[in-house]
Amino acid sequence: MNQGIVLVGCGKMGKALLTGWLRRGIAAADIVVVEPAPVSDLPAGIRQFAEPSAIPATIRPGIVMLAVKPQVMDQVAPAYAPYAAQGACILSIAAGKTIAALDRLLGGKAAIVRSMPNTPAAVGAGITVACANAEVKAGQRATCTALLEAVGEVGWVEDEALIDAVTAVSGSGPAYVFWLTECLAAAGEKAGLDAALAARLARATVTGAGELMRQSAESPAQLRKNVTSPNGTTQAALDVLMAPDGLGPLMERAVAAAARRSRELAG
Repeated sequence: MNQGIVLVGCGKMGKALLTGWLRRGIAAADIVVVEPAPVSDLPAGIRQFAEPSAIPATIRPGIVMLAVKPQVMDQVAPAYAPYAAQGACILSIAAGKTIAALDRLLGGKAAIVRSMPNTPAAVGAGITVACANAEVKAGQRATCTALLEAVGEVGWVEDEALIDAVTAVSGSGPAYVFWLTECLAAAGEKAGLDAALAARLARATVTGAGELMRQSAESPAQLRKNVTSPNGTTQAALDVLMAPDGLGPLMERAVAAAARRSRELAG
C-alpha cells in the first residue's frame, strides 16, 4: 500500500470502502479522493481534488479505484490512463462495464480488475466478486482482495461472463430480500396483525435468520429443516413456497432476468 490509492468517486459505495480501509489501518495520507462535489466529512489527512488534473504529479498510486456510475465511466476513465501506463492497477466497481471496455478507455494493456460489490458493504457485511485480466500481477490481485475485504467477503471468477450471474444473485440480491420482507409484513397484516407489528416482525425475522445463517456452520437447507416440524405450521407454509410453481422457479426467473439485463447493459 506504500504507493497509495486514488479513489475516484465518493458516493455511498466509495465512502463505505473508504471507511473500511481506514478501519483496516490504511493511512489517510495514502488515500486521494477525486470527487467534483466537496465531501465535507472526509477524515483528516485525506486529500480531495475536484478533478484528476489537480492531482500533484508526485502522486503515483498503486491502485486507482473507479467508484463512479457506469453512465459516466466513458467520460471519467480516460483521465486515469497515465496511471495505468505507469503500472497502477485499475479496480472498477461499475456495474456493466466490461474489462475490454475499460481497457479501451484506458489506452490498452492496462491492469484491470472488474468487481461487483453489493449494498450491505455499507455496514461491512457485503460480498464482492472480482475478475482480473492477464495484465494484473499476483501482488495487485492480493491488494485488490484486501481492499475489497474491508467491506465484507470477496470471491474471484476467472470467466468474466460469470459477472452477469454474480450481479443477478448478489449485486441485485439485497433488493430481493427487502421485497421478501415487505411481502412477509403485508401477509402478516392481511392475517390480522397491526401494520406496525407486522413490519417489525418481518424485519426482525429476516435479519435474525440472516444472522443465524451467518454464524451457523450448517447449510441453509439444514437450517430450514431444523425449524420445520413434520405436519406443523412451517411445513404448511413450505408446501406452498416449495410447490412446482412456488418460490424456487420464481427466483430462477428473477435471476435469469437480472442476468439478461446485465448482459444487455454491458453490450
